[in-house]
Amino acid sequence: MTTYQIRVEYLGTNFVGWQFQKNGLSIQEVLELALSQYLNENIKVIGSGRTDSGVHASEQSAHFKTKNKINDMGIFLNAVNFFLKKYPVSILNIQKRSNNFHARHSAKERVYKYFIINRPSSLAIDKNKAWHIKKKLDVKLMKKGATILKGTHNFSTFRASNCQAKSPIRTLKKPSISKSKNKIVFTFQSKSFLQQQVRSMVGSLKYLGEGKWNLKDFKKAFQSKKRSMCAPPAPAHGLYLAKVKY
Repeated sequence: MTTYQIRVEYLGTNFVGWQFQKNGLSIQEVLELALSQYLNENIKVIGSGRTDSGVHASEQSAHFKTKNKINDMGIFLNAVNFFLKKYPVSILNIQKRSNNFHARHSAKERVYKYFIINRPSSLAIDKNKAWHIKKKLDVKLMKKGATILKGTHNFSTFRASNCQAKSPIRTLKKPSISKSKNKIVFTFQSKSFLQQQVRSMVGSLKYLGEGKWNLKDFKKAFQSKKRSMCAPPAPAHGLYLAKVKY
């Protein structure tokens, strides 16, 4: 058996998420169907991590094992992406890996981005691809809030109640917020994230930016380690898994 890594982009709007589920179509399912059809064997795809329903990826990482040898990567990409063409899913590249490579366990860092469009007018092009907020946000204040999140902390406030991670302790590297015209981009880097952590952090930073909280309120909520103190999480459609580093 040979192990291959693929990097994949997708729009998660009409999927139940990355992980295979019985109640709807997942990204994992359509990838497995396309790969199994092309390679003529039963293929199991393992992702670097789950993305929830509605969440997108500009570069998800996954691996699979096959009895076949893929000699021409270009032919492979064209063929498998042909099978995927009715879905908003595309394999960007493929590379051979050692047999001990694992898309999830071998990952050293994951990068998520969250997009807000901050303007009065409704969204046309970016509908279901960004969070539309009409009220003007204080980006400078949100940046100050983001610096509080940097480092190793207990992120229980920003953890979904059904999160199955063994520990709420995570190390957040260089949380950043940038603005270009009316688009605000949040970038978060960590080895791993808790369930709904990024969306919960963005939702709380948005409370700060729109004046519902001041910095003291934000810090108090974060340090409380209580989920009940979290602001409503940002919607899934503004979130993107941007990169997985090995």
